[in-house]
Amino acid sequence: MALNRREFTQRSAVAGLALTGAVGVLATAPEALAGDDHDGDHGQDDGHGRDRLGYGPLVADPDGLLALPEGFTYRVITRTGVTRLESGEFTPAKHDGTAAFAGPRGTTYLVNNHEIKGDRAKAEFPVPLAEGLVYDPKAAGGCTVVEVHRDGTVAEWVGIAGTSTNCAGGRTDWGTWLTCEENSDLAGKNGMTKDHGYVFEVDPRDRRANLDPKPLKFFGRYDHEAVVIDPKRGHAYLTEDASGPNGLLFRWVPPQGFEHGRGRLRGLADDAGVLQAARCIDSAGRFVDDLSRATRIGTVYGVDWVDVPDRDARTTPVRKQFTDDQVTRGRKLEGMWWADGGTYVVSSYAREESPGEDHDGQVWFYDPKRRTLTLKVLFGVNPAPEQDGAYDSPDNITVSPYGGLVIAEDGEGVQHLVGATDSGRTYPIARNDLNDSEFAGVVFSPDGDTLYASIQNPGIMVAITGPWRRQPRR
Repeated sequence: MALNRREFTQRSAVAGLALTGAVGVLATAPEALAGDDHDGDHGQDDGHGRDRLGYGPLVADPDGLLALPEGFTYRVITRTGVTRLESGEFTPAKHDGTAAFAGPRGTTYLVNNHEIKGDRAKAEFPVPLAEGLVYDPKAAGGCTVVEVHRDGTVAEWVGIAGTSTNCAGGRTDWGTWLTCEENSDLAGKNGMTKDHGYVFEVDPRDRRANLDPKPLKFFGRYDHEAVVIDPKRGHAYLTEDASGPNGLLFRWVPPQGFEHGRGRLRGLADDAGVLQAARCIDSAGRFVDDLSRATRIGTVYGVDWVDVPDRDARTTPVRKQFTDDQVTRGRKLEGMWWADGGTYVVSSYAREESPGEDHDGQVWFYDPKRRTLTLKVLFGVNPAPEQDGAYDSPDNITVSPYGGLVIAEDGEGVQHLVGATDSGRTYPIARNDLNDSEFAGVVFSPDGDTLYASIQNPGIMVAITGPWRRQPRR
């Protein structure tokens, strides 16, 4: 049922109160200690009665890899062309989206995407074609599972192979990873032998569950970026990283009576449920054609959902099946994270391809109960990305157990891991001192003690530890 103007005005007023009030709407993360203050530093201030933001200035790394605040350290977990899988091959290239899961006896499982595009014959370090785990033998991408033991030892193996351009994805409540192909080549194009542009499920704890990979076609075929599952309603929300025209925010409504759980998505028909695209309206009831129209933190849009005509999109891409007055678009719709009863959604930037104002990044929050989309973080255009100090182009994202968000930059010039408070204030957590490659795969360990992240090129996963503390809400 579509929102009318009165309903939206009422709901957006409530959302505005939540934004400006005292509630900590960015305070939780799956399996993390949201209510704990690990270092006992809760309530420390800057000497003027204000909560201290961040962890101080970044200290250059003498090894030239990762600058961190004083008191923080890192160690390399995997490195392309250096570390090896259990099967003997080198760790694959182009680390990207990652999720963390608690394993037995204090271990942590990390499912790590490898965003490798095109014919595997041209890839120096493709995901190995592990027996029984291959979708398309000509594709170079996939996922590896990294097992980190309490004593620091690491093991790595293939979770899925033969997929293309595995960018982000999403963690499920039942302990699996949904990996997204950001490439929609059909069989016969660029050397592919099967159609691509799908979502696949990877189980880090049960290798047998990953045999004979099956695309979850009901989520649609397009350049997928990320996905989250609403644990209460069962809906999936998905982003599309595309341009010409800009991409869409999707919702998948499961079949009536369907209940999520391990292996159950694989049992659904290719056309199961309903795939829909977002259509936004402002507080005056006017249609919003693109998220770049929003220029202020706190902007609230109402959201309706429009059915996708042809989700497998073999002749016309999904985003081109709609006219510009039917759906709301966004440039580079990227990472997502489910928390606080809704999902955080990233739009990396907007330039001349977008009809609204230029920006260097937005983070939105979609509330499914109120059906509202609220702008939480806004990065203005960075005039000098080659200089340290300003931030731009958010990509992967996670919610911190210490309050707020942690954002991985994928922009021009200097690259950072950035923290953001509920009110949109930002602070540095790390800087890539090696090169200008993007950060990716940012996620906290289940116990909240370790922040994992990757430098995509050459492909380095690191574990960051230090005196984490609760961050101010404002």
